[in-house]
Amino acid sequence: MIKNPVLIDPIIRRALEEDLGIADLTTEAIINPESRGQAVLLAREKMVLAGLPVFFRVFELLCAETAFEAHFEDGQVVPAGGKICLLSGPLAPLLEGERTALNFLQRMSGIATLTRTYVERVGSHRVRVVDTRKTAPGLRLFDKYAVRMGGGFNHRMGLFDGILIKDNHIAAAGSVGKAVALAKRSAPHTVKVEVEVEDLAGVEEAVLAGADVILLDNMPPDMVREAVSMIGGRVMTEASGNINLDNIEEYARAGVDIISVGALTHSARAANVSLELSSS
Repeated sequence: MIKNPVLIDPIIRRALEEDLGIADLTTEAIINPESRGQAVLLAREKMVLAGLPVFFRVFELLCAETAFEAHFEDGQVVPAGGKICLLSGPLAPLLEGERTALNFLQRMSGIATLTRTYVERVGSHRVRVVDTRKTAPGLRLFDKYAVRMGGGFNHRMGLFDGILIKDNHIAAAGSVGKAVALAKRSAPHTVKVEVEVEDLAGVEEAVLAGADVILLDNMPPDMVREAVSMIGGRVMTEASGNINLDNIEEYARAGVDIISVGALTHSARAANVSLELSSS
């Protein structure tokens, strides 16, 4: 998916238009159009790499003559000081695409690196760490890809590919049971119905209503453990809300199947990388 130009090119083109506009005034003033150059992409810190195909595609869209030599692949850990890849070709496009390409790679590698930390924190517990829809507008495809490169899993991509009944849906329907019944009545047979509950009474109502997945929202680990015991494996369980690196292992020990963490995409720090050019 991340290499499909039909999906990724519009995102990249919008970013280039935002930065490049009608021209790179600095490059046009200083760089001879015939000049060629090389560049090395360096990791300034240890990180999980994500977004290299997007990084390359930025330069391909600017200049088809740009050549690449990758030393690492997405999902691999790059040590501090590691040379991620080499680029070569006309010098002007390398300068014109530098910031846009780095912005994508830094964000995606930051998400992958943070995700890997969360995944490692749950250790051997049989639980999936998943993302949420709390992504940067317009960059969800890239953000969720980065989560996978970090060893996590994706929740629904958007409102179109899954049913998740949240508190406002329940308020509008009148109860957990009514909301689940309405969703089950119209849901395609290929789509599971998930419902968010905030207490043990909601858990019991969701089970009786026939929910396929129950999201235990903002419950402390002890309550989650009790809810999992009540459910007894009859449906899949997900814990979400106020889960961080300090408490995620407690939630994993509580026995849920899924732990969703919004911070994977909304609070990841950009990885520190740089592109070093040398003209030739």
